[in-house]
Amino acid sequence: MVDTDRIVGGAKELGGKIQGAAGDFVGSNRDSAEGRLREAQGRAQDAYGQAKDTARNVADEAGDRAQDAYGQAKDAYGQARSKIRDVADNVTDYAADAYDRRGDYLRDGREAVSSRVEENPLVALLIAGAVGYGLALLLHGRR
Repeated sequence: MVDTDRIVGGAKELGGKIQGAAGDFVGSNRDSAEGRLREAQGRAQDAYGQAKDTARNVADEAGDRAQDAYGQAKDAYGQARSKIRDVADNVTDYAADAYDRRGDYLRDGREAVSSRVEENPLVALLIAGAVGYGLALLLHGRR
């Protein structure tokens, strides 16, 4: 959108040129000087309008970029939130599965320990004694 100062400034500049040229043509120094002054005022007003247009365009561009950045951040947030939910669902499923299979794991472990103890009862007794001694040290400490 073109600023009105640019239009008015352009019109003043043109009017000033015409007045200055007419003053030069008829030999009127006063009209010539007023025309040059009006022409300069018109240029200044046009420059002011251009500066306002530029500032408006820069502000619009900054707003557009900020809006784009906000949209990208919002999308990234949504993606991160979705991934976190997926991971939480997977962890929950894994924990539920482990909880459901706890009896199987306990039974398998008990059978494995039983078979090792039956195969090597002396080693199992030494390990149990070492674990008991370690627990006694932890509970009572050295004095």
